[in-house]
Amino acid sequence: MDTKRHWEKIYSEKSVDAMSWFQPHAIRSLKLIQRLISDKTAHIIDVGGGASTLPGDLLEQGYANIAVLDVSAAALQFARKRLGKAESNIHWLEGDVTNLSLPENSVDLWHDRAVFHFLTAKADRCRYVDTVLKSVRPGGYVLIATFAEDGPTKCSGLPVRRYSAQRLYAEFNSPFEFLGHEKELHQTPDGSATWTCATRASLPMVN
Repeated sequence: MDTKRHWEKIYSEKSVDAMSWFQPHAIRSLKLIQRLISDKTAHIIDVGGGASTLPGDLLEQGYANIAVLDVSAAALQFARKRLGKAESNIHWLEGDVTNLSLPENSVDLWHDRAVFHFLTAKADRCRYVDTVLKSVRPGGYVLIATFAEDGPTKCSGLPVRRYSAQRLYAEFNSPFEFLGHEKELHQTPDGSATWTCATRASLPMVN
């Protein structure tokens, strides 16, 4: 499947605020980031965050080094338009996280709310983890939200993998230290469903 073509089609067919994963504000993610990162100059990357409101909320909280990565140009364009002049304060990256090279040890906090659970192929997950290992600095943080064990089995027409805290940690394992996890109930914008998402925090211990 052509991943980019799929997501460009998704973003061309619906308004962003009607999509099932839309949140007016990513409150849980924002609170976790604030809890872990007090240095407002820290480098934060939002993976798959093309149309998310999180980057704008981070800017409002004073964070100064934010990057947004998404495979969809349409999603990134929507986010940039919504932010207006403030979009120039964010580094925008169009690309597939499983086929991307980021500068080594350049990230203080890696945030992914809804990408990893789409990686149903082991090879794709291995490439994702390799990118994390190379780009997140020693002592940096990784926050990943996936569908929990009782979450949906498909999203936006694609199959997903569901995770318990232990199963997700096993995908990363050493050299990470598992810090904890939280569950979040996400109500879809049209009220038709409630998803259970599990947010995990991991600490890289790379030498």
